[in-house]
Amino acid sequence: MNLKFRLIVMNFLQFFVWGAWLITIANYWFGTKQWGSTEFGAIFLTLGIASLFMPTLTGIIADKWINAEKLYAILHLLSGATVFYFPFINNPNTFFWFMLLAMCFYMPTIALTNTIGYNALKTKGYDVVKDFPPIRVFGTIGFIAAMWITNLTGNKATEVQFYISAFASFALGLYSFTLPKCPPQLKTSGNTSWVKLLGLDAFKLFANYKMALFFIFSMLLGASLQLTNMYGDVFLDEFKNIPIYADSFVVRYSTIIMSISQMSETLFILTIPFFLKKFGIKKVMLMSMFAWVLRFGLFGFGNPAEGLWMIILSCIVYGMAFDFFNISGALFVETQCDSSIRASAQGLFMMMTNGFG
Repeated sequence: MNLKFRLIVMNFLQFFVWGAWLITIANYWFGTKQWGSTEFGAIFLTLGIASLFMPTLTGIIADKWINAEKLYAILHLLSGATVFYFPFINNPNTFFWFMLLAMCFYMPTIALTNTIGYNALKTKGYDVVKDFPPIRVFGTIGFIAAMWITNLTGNKATEVQFYISAFASFALGLYSFTLPKCPPQLKTSGNTSWVKLLGLDAFKLFANYKMALFFIFSMLLGASLQLTNMYGDVFLDEFKNIPIYADSFVVRYSTIIMSISQMSETLFILTIPFFLKKFGIKKVMLMSMFAWVLRFGLFGFGNPAEGLWMIILSCIVYGMAFDFFNISGALFVETQCDSSIRASAQGLFMMMTNGFG
């Protein structure tokens, strides 16, 4: 099977798993379970808690002890099993702990997806900056496909969204054992320092001014991403409480409206090689910052009637806001770091964006 196609399948399923419930869980939480908003905030906090240590920890493990693709497979099987149990939980506090466990398994796989993809492409002589974005775009397509399936089957507020995610995770876990080998590259010798022995080399990147500044901005932009994931869909759904908007297309198909954001991603991902070559990482990240301002401004002032254009434009702008920060950032880390700490460095990037962010 063609290498690029194999990586496309991996990326598609990676984000299909997440897209099945990430945007619609608020509808399940508030609509079906009738649980409170305080507890819901804690649910999305699990993404941050897990990202504080798990991506870096698994990155260290992949750099030192176990093939990245095998670790990736194991994590997806464990994540799928945990998500499969979600519908059986009838207490918000218990749900929190199981969600935290699921995120401890899932969040590291995002960074490992990059590590496996970059390594496979480099091994075959491909240019990751040019060849990876067209592959990564299928991750976004997978996210959109899952969102549409959840919405169009009438399951955006039911437990079926978790079953869809779990079975996709099982499929990806089994498939991952067939992926190109990505062996550890951080070798140690008898006189190796404790920093190397513990796999903490990636933290030395903070001593580099350029990398330290990049990680700080990653943390700030990461905060914006979590807000839109948490409340975007349920914000649109709440317009049903205003009589003139109650039967609007936006209310009935809020998840599909939100998926315009991911459709925009698929276009902007393909422009990343050009923008990075033309403007460099600093200006590309600056564009992302301005795009986030537009995203929230337009989204906040829009409505399902005369303000529909604002909601749609905010979703289009999201593509630039997300890709010019998240995808470009991962490529930047890959090109700036030694191959011996590639997984740890990607985990560190995840820690700053989804953890501290």
